[in-house]
Amino acid sequence: QVQLVESGGGLVQAGGSLRLSCAASGRGFSSYLMGWFRQAPGKEREFVAAVSWSGGTTYYTDSVKGRFTISRDNTKNTVYLQMNELKPEDTGVYYCARFQGLGTLTHENGYDYWGQGTQVTVSS
Repeated sequence: QVQLVESGGGLVQAGGSLRLSCAASGRGFSSYLMGWFRQAPGKEREFVAAVSWSGGTTYYTDSVKGRFTISRDNTKNTVYLQMNELKPEDTGVYYCARFQGLGTLTHENGYDYWGQGTQVTVSS
């Protein structure tokens, strides 16, 4: 059984930074691509970023390119999302998830395990 636990969310002013962590338990973490999604109030969950199993390839939605950095440490079974130059529109619950290998990388239907989420609030 795989469990994903996010941490690092909080309240920050616009222009500030946060680093989210996602700790994974269970076997095979290093074999899977991992992703981050977010859900703003009243909106659908949307793709933010993903990182390949090795950490060598990353993917970002256009709105966070140049501001967010996804990375992973397979020795710690942890994925990170460094968020800089935060904007109020980045507010939402952030989830990490494991890509199952089928489906679309940027859509939630491609992911089989999800964390409980961590709240990020950016004030203007």
